[in-house]
Amino acid sequence: MGDPKRPRKKWRGPRHPWRKDVLIEELRLVGEYGLRNKRELWIAKEFLRRIRARARQLLALPPEEREKGERELVRRLYKLGLLPSENATIDDILSLTVRDVLERRLQTIVYRKGLARSIHEARQLIVHDHIAIGGRRVNCPGHLVTRDEEPLIDYAPTSPFYKKRLEQAAQASAG
Repeated sequence: MGDPKRPRKKWRGPRHPWRKDVLIEELRLVGEYGLRNKRELWIAKEFLRRIRARARQLLALPPEEREKGERELVRRLYKLGLLPSENATIDDILSLTVRDVLERRLQTIVYRKGLARSIHEARQLIVHDHIAIGGRRVNCPGHLVTRDEEPLIDYAPTSPFYKKRLEQAAQASAG
């Protein structure tokens, strides 16, 4: 058993670190999603690896147990926004890609909602405490956003961007 004060490592690097096709694809994803380094990509890959391993374990179980475990896993992944509906199957879980996980990061969602002009600006806004979920500041760009949290993402009330938006809204309603 590991040391309780030290958290478990969340990532595992590639098995073959110098495969050109893997290096190119990793670099493309790092650029597209504005990741700080490949370790953030490896964290997403490891998260996906664990989900897929759990799904494969469920396939080996007897039908009654499998049904219950499958429902729980599908419900959890639906809440995370990784699956399109609550009646998805294990095949849908096994067909998830690392892009699906990266799309659920706070950084990507801030950019997609139009709160930032670029994916890199989205990261900076998050790290500098300008983004809040339900009024609570979150400064971790890798935070996986649930379906419930998604509509609550906005500028933090203490942020100058929030005050600027209020002023623009007041001018629009007055003008």
